[in-house]
Amino acid sequence: MAVVDHVTNTEVNKSGKFERQSNRFVTPFGDGEGELPVEAGRYRILWAPVCPWANRSIIVRQLLGLEDVISVGTLDPIRPDVPWSDWAFTLDEGDVDPVLGIKLLSEAYKKADPDYKGRFTVPALVDLKTGAVVNNDYFNLTLYFETSWKKFHKKKAPDLYPAHLREEIDKLNAFIFHDVNNGVYKAGFAQSQEAYSAAYKLVFDAFDVLEERLSKQRFLFGEYITESDIRLYVTLARFDVAYFNGFRVNKKMLKDYPNLWGYARDLYTEDAFRDNTHFEAIKKHYHLCCLKTNPNDILPKGPDVSVWDEPTDRYKLSLDPDNKFRLEQ
Repeated sequence: MAVVDHVTNTEVNKSGKFERQSNRFVTPFGDGEGELPVEAGRYRILWAPVCPWANRSIIVRQLLGLEDVISVGTLDPIRPDVPWSDWAFTLDEGDVDPVLGIKLLSEAYKKADPDYKGRFTVPALVDLKTGAVVNNDYFNLTLYFETSWKKFHKKKAPDLYPAHLREEIDKLNAFIFHDVNNGVYKAGFAQSQEAYSAAYKLVFDAFDVLEERLSKQRFLFGEYITESDIRLYVTLARFDVAYFNGFRVNKKMLKDYPNLWGYARDLYTEDAFRDNTHFEAIKKHYHLCCLKTNPNDILPKGPDVSVWDEPTDRYKLSLDPDNKFRLEQ
């Protein structure tokens, strides 16, 4: 099996620090001039269950009831044997996406820009009229789903980005991204001891802050889940099965944090989180594709993911503990 690293040479600076590439396709969705039109059946979201950024988009899509509005194509957790970092539709019949008729994610990128030089990343929104990627802005994509796509939300869909909390949510999202979501990658892809040590500290300092915050309230903003909870969850779901040993963020496991661990399991009880959390795919990708330290392609047997089904009583932190999961506001 070809082991293709995620990281390009341009993403590691002279000090060995990982600096994630910028997104190329960032045109927002909306009704304004130059914005991407919001139309049911117009787009297909391409994702890989292993990717936290893509995972977040798919969770939000299900929570808001956009499944019949935006179709989905799923990529194999094992990267294809090509001399660049790509994703393949080898889970589909004939190794071809049944809607787009392509074998590799890069084909949709090249239709948008034949000279595209960056990594081919998920999530990627493809315009079905052209077969080309029109948006790969993982940081803002879910915000568009929550705002610009509101007319297509299901009845009683949760308000994941309430107007009165947006400034606070944006601030917390930035912290979660830099110190947690991307923090684990800064550690995993560091190419110097100094860069790794700084990232290691960043992650666990952030965990300490979040552990304390969640000791007093059920979710990050109290009674109901928001965009911020989904952003934190996708890293927590990957932490013990991939990041702890694969990325050497091994001070503590998630299960060693009582509040973070209970909180993650609490979210996992909701279908949109459970349905889109694929532990085996996550393990395969990070251990068989991502790590240069595993040349013999040995897939770890553990950890035991059945512990995610252990009950949690965090619902008792709600003002209405009889409501087992707080979605509607």
